[in-house]
Amino acid sequence: MKTLEQTTQSPLANVIEDFWNKEGLLSESVKIEPTINIIDKNGFYKMKVSAPGFRKKDFKVSVEDGSLIISAKKSTEKNEEKENYVRQEFSASSFSRSFRLPENITMGHIKANYKKGLLNIIISKTNLDKQEVREIKIR
Repeated sequence: MKTLEQTTQSPLANVIEDFWNKEGLLSESVKIEPTINIIDKNGFYKMKVSAPGFRKKDFKVSVEDGSLIISAKKSTEKNEEKENYVRQEFSASSFSRSFRLPENITMGHIKANYKKGLLNIIISKTNLDKQEVREIKIR
């Protein structure tokens, strides 16, 4: 909360005061939720994850306990040095999303690529015509 003295200061003085008093200004972590589209085609599912600003190496895509887990983490450091002025700002961005996989997929046929801010994941469906047929004995 600003004091009466701070509210009567010049706008520049208020910015300088805020810079030194705000917690977390120099070390800030941002959690984001990317938008994801899922398309159901005849032989596959296609997921499009909108995640601009990340690099391919920032992502991790895995399958665990029947769920597809998509996560990304990046951090940046910005240094500015001028006469009698030094400022460092750190930022980190991350997200993690998980999706329960349907039973009609082929686990060994999941592919992913990242290009121009879009992570594309293609998950092949099992061939429904060649599903295993198993007779269950009645006792």
